[in-house]
Amino acid sequence: MANTSEIERVLTEAVAAGIPGITAAAATADGPIFEGAAGRRGLGTDTAMTPDTVFRIASMTKAVTATAALQLVEQGKIGLDQPAGEILPFLAAPQVLDGFDAAGKPMLRPARGTVTLRNLLTHTSGFVYDNWNGSMHRYMRETGLPGARTGRMAGLSAPLGYDPGTRWEYGIGIDIAGRMVEVVSGQDLDSYMRAHIFAPLGMHDTGYHLRPDALARLAQLHGRQADGSLAVLDAPPPTYPDFIPGGGGLFSTARDYLVFLQMLMHGGAWNGARILQDETVASMGQNHMGDLDVLPMVSFNPRLSNDVELFPGMRKKWGLSFLINTEQGPAGRSAGSLAWAGLNNTYYWLDPVAKVAGVLMTQILPFGDRAVLDTLDRYEAAVYRTVRG
Repeated sequence: MANTSEIERVLTEAVAAGIPGITAAAATADGPIFEGAAGRRGLGTDTAMTPDTVFRIASMTKAVTATAALQLVEQGKIGLDQPAGEILPFLAAPQVLDGFDAAGKPMLRPARGTVTLRNLLTHTSGFVYDNWNGSMHRYMRETGLPGARTGRMAGLSAPLGYDPGTRWEYGIGIDIAGRMVEVVSGQDLDSYMRAHIFAPLGMHDTGYHLRPDALARLAQLHGRQADGSLAVLDAPPPTYPDFIPGGGGLFSTARDYLVFLQMLMHGGAWNGARILQDETVASMGQNHMGDLDVLPMVSFNPRLSNDVELFPGMRKKWGLSFLINTEQGPAGRSAGSLAWAGLNNTYYWLDPVAKVAGVLMTQILPFGDRAVLDTLDRYEAAVYRTVRG
């Protein structure tokens, strides 16, 4: 068994520096090498953080939704490049928001190009998030349109921010991909994921709806204040009236999510369950955006997110739901590794070259918290040093 004292020290030092609580897990091809926690489940409780603490994993949901959609691709029920409007009629003739006229009225025009599952999964569909797009932020504020994360069907009727396939911009595409899964499978997304991903893998603490025993293990959410301090935020479990958003909303644990990453590390099979075919998993980790590049994310809602650019100065690509670093990472991960994160400062990576996967979870807003990002770098470096002896 590897000596994990350096990894444990990273977690305890993070808490000493002011992060209320943190959990982490890591694995190699041989299985888990670390599982640990430090601090408390929140500033408003004396309950210790534990490896089975439940977190709101937000956009770490996206890779799970992509997995669900790709299962249906394998079955021939959805085509990666099939016009999405054939499944969701509201996508048959999307409009693009082209700014605002002199009177402040939104200017809309027909989109040039077709929305497909491939560009929904790669954030090249034209759909954007209002908190990272100034024009959409204004449009939604002035029209009262709900966000996709509300689970209200009206939230999927937002115009595009650009023509499909012409650039990368982080957005609600995977929420829409999740709706495609619901329509094609005839199940709500939570039921589909439980039956086809979570139950086969033994991910019993992952889902959109919490059992009472899991709710009792839920970490508190915190907000970073102007003076740098943290305050507990009221964050009751959401309800979804019309559909379940595939871009966020799952609850999970570091332990469970590591199981999901191990499934991907092993070509789609783990714990005796085949979730995806080898070739599908290999494709997920390839560049699916051509010559386009992943761009910095500029925030228009500082309560939810800082300006964020992971691996600044490095050319980055996007696979079928993953950020891909094209060069060696500064903390140890190989070029071609896969990664993403959740709004509440939860992070993961999967290194298919070195066969290393890691998860780090906190519950702090806004996204891109500097203290958590610094801890992530130190954690990743400690994991690789531990693995390499």
